[in-house]
Amino acid sequence: MTTVRGTTNPLRTRWITPAVAVLVGVLLIALAAWTVAQVVRGTAAHSWDGDYTDPKALVSWLIGSISEPQFYAVAPAGAFLLIGGLVGHLAYRRSWRWQGFVQACGSGLWPWAVGSALGGLLLGNLAWGWTLAPGSWQPLFVPLVSVAPAMVVLYGPGWRVALTAATFGALLTPPASILVVEYVCKPWDLPPVVGATTGMWLAAILTFWLCRGLPWMPAPGAWRRGTPDDVPARGLLWVPRRALADFSEAQFFGNEWASAALILGAVVAQLISPAGVAYGTGLFLAVLGSQILTALAGVLIWRRRWEAHGFYPTFVPVVSVAPAVVLAFGGTIQSIVVGALAGALIAPPIAAAISARLPAGFHPFIGNVASMTVCTALLVPLLDLVPGFTS
Repeated sequence: MTTVRGTTNPLRTRWITPAVAVLVGVLLIALAAWTVAQVVRGTAAHSWDGDYTDPKALVSWLIGSISEPQFYAVAPAGAFLLIGGLVGHLAYRRSWRWQGFVQACGSGLWPWAVGSALGGLLLGNLAWGWTLAPGSWQPLFVPLVSVAPAMVVLYGPGWRVALTAATFGALLTPPASILVVEYVCKPWDLPPVVGATTGMWLAAILTFWLCRGLPWMPAPGAWRRGTPDDVPARGLLWVPRRALADFSEAQFFGNEWASAALILGAVVAQLISPAGVAYGTGLFLAVLGSQILTALAGVLIWRRRWEAHGFYPTFVPVVSVAPAVVLAFGGTIQSIVVGALAGALIAPPIAAAISARLPAGFHPFIGNVASMTVCTALLVPLLDLVPGFTS
């Protein structure tokens, strides 16, 4: 979720030994099986009312939140994403031919980034779960895809960085997003993703400013070392591979294995219980279709920017404009096509332009989520004015 790919040699984390990898893999598979069983029993709806004495509902809510950036919000998709991410990381560690794109913004710091993100997600829900009422929703997933993993990628591995990142993500991001959803999105009838992403960049700006004064935080980017990587090959399969990887870029995975597993988990849940996916709207297939279209279109339109810079934020409409338009207009054909193509055309260059103008020491993901805010907030109301476009 950044524009620094391909600029340094990845730091290959060493603390995931084969034994640890096997143990983590077994636990994740067991977790995935449990989430599927919950769907089969019809008890896996993405709902939790802030009752801390109900650990089963809390766990299901947390795992479902992992896939919430894609608008799936279903536990199997979140659990499968973690499995795919582990496969992608192990493939990278062993330099498999089919390892895919390196995760955590090309840094290879996947264990630290995902660990900090999950820690921020848990702490954020424990700290702000009281804002939920029965049957309500709040953007409590936001630490997962913003401040926490971004700080790890910027400041490097280590427990001090990871714990600081998780804490800042949990304490600052949810309340900012909640307030914007409540006092801006609801009165102005804007999609909730506008509030969630606004909270992300507001909290990130404050966090990176505060980190400048923390004595235990290293200099931004100081952990990176080595010579620049070779420009990745651009074969015939590069476009579909990159489009697939964009599905998990919001979680700082950005890897084909992770994305394929994420989609597989959502499809499994859809086949078992269609009413439980995509917030119970029944529009999962429309959302997925629009995301596939916008991912392919974005990579094709901006392929030269990818070649020139090593990274370009083509994932932005996959987790914002395209699904938001589909949900806003009932999954009609025009909402699928227009949301996808408009998002692919306007969201990536706006994200890149904002990121390029950020001060030193501010992670470029700020520009990406700011673009999500701007493009969604402008496009959905404009399309609502188009005769015959509303469902």
